[in-house]
Amino acid sequence: MSVEPYREITFDKEGDGPAGQPAALAALARQGLTDLVVFAHGWNSSPAGATRLCSDFFGPFPGLLAPGVEAGYAGVIWPSMMFTGEPVPDYRALVTVLPEKEPVLDRLTELLATAPADEAAFAEFGALLRELADVAVDGDGRAGAAGPREPVPAFLVADPLEVCALFTEALEADAGAAGGLGQDEGFGVVERSGPNGGFGPAEGFRAGLGRYWKGAREVLRQATYYVMKKRAGRVGESGLGPLLGEVARAAPRVRVHLVGHSMGARLVAYALRGLPPGARPVASVTLLQGAFSHYAFATRLPHDPGRAGALRDLQNRVRGPVVACYSRHDTALGVFYPLASRLAGDSASLTRAAGLLGSDDPRWAAIGHDGVQAVPGTVVRPLAAVLRDGVPASGCVSVDTADVVRSHSDICRAELARVVVSAARTGR
Repeated sequence: MSVEPYREITFDKEGDGPAGQPAALAALARQGLTDLVVFAHGWNSSPAGATRLCSDFFGPFPGLLAPGVEAGYAGVIWPSMMFTGEPVPDYRALVTVLPEKEPVLDRLTELLATAPADEAAFAEFGALLRELADVAVDGDGRAGAAGPREPVPAFLVADPLEVCALFTEALEADAGAAGGLGQDEGFGVVERSGPNGGFGPAEGFRAGLGRYWKGAREVLRQATYYVMKKRAGRVGESGLGPLLGEVARAAPRVRVHLVGHSMGARLVAYALRGLPPGARPVASVTLLQGAFSHYAFATRLPHDPGRAGALRDLQNRVRGPVVACYSRHDTALGVFYPLASRLAGDSASLTRAAGLLGSDDPRWAAIGHDGVQAVPGTVVRPLAAVLRDGVPASGCVSVDTADVVRSHSDICRAELARVVVSAARTGR
């Protein structure tokens, strides 16, 4: 580990941690620390990989701190590993966090490896995805999720072939925009009539259905995204939030600074919802390429004024700023997050592929794509200005980090460490 003192905070999928963990962290906080920086990794991270990420991310911090600042560090390790290996995902990585789904994952992997060019295989693929995500469909075609009531993504209950074709087109279009493979002439999703007004491959392309398994791999990834989205929020609200409340009671003078990447940003943001009433241990929050809605903190949604964001006004539980770092180079958030979010929230979106690809509809954007939205008073700054002048002392702040963040996981940068230190008011 690149820094000391360092501790790891571990949670299971329900947000439960080992006995004595709050006391151990509070004891660390009482060892003369003035500040505790807590970092949560994103999805698709093994425990060992998450520890390496913490070490790499925290490396610049000691050289950035002002005299008199005694900082401690903690990494939040939560069960998020879902994918390793391409072109065929290593299902064993999913088994580590979904052991009860091993037979389902065996068959999913077999389908992806063999890529059978028939509609029945895609139908089976869709049924397996619903089983993986604990989504049941009744005799009338209505979907429901096992456990607490959760919205069910439409792509899990729509025609699997149509969905896989849609994601194939998105992958090809993204590769083309990046100067990569691009779409083959005449290949892609074309509109067709059907009982649901759906879309799909034209009849002449039936022999080429095997091509759509490329999109199926991304559909499986999006299904695991749905699982991880629920898990990250639950771990933050039920695990990290209450733990921070206990630390605050035991060591009230220590200032806590939350940092999260991707789904880990969702986790630390939801920890604010899980803080005990009256507890305000969090002095700053920095969200790095956050994989959750840019409207999360909004009192009113611009497209639906009767509704609020899931974390409405929770920035007020932070004594300092809530900083959202975003980058236009993040394809994961710029292309596939809004696609998955739109499919999750609007079944009518499946009626036309062109309406989903390359859309600028703000309803579905991530906070790591364009920062905090619909929160009055939010300050927007380029990274250079923040590095020169510092982060504002309070409120929501959106920082355009495109100058240094070139992809979704490109976060181990000294410039981003400086943003965190500035938000924390601990820098030189």
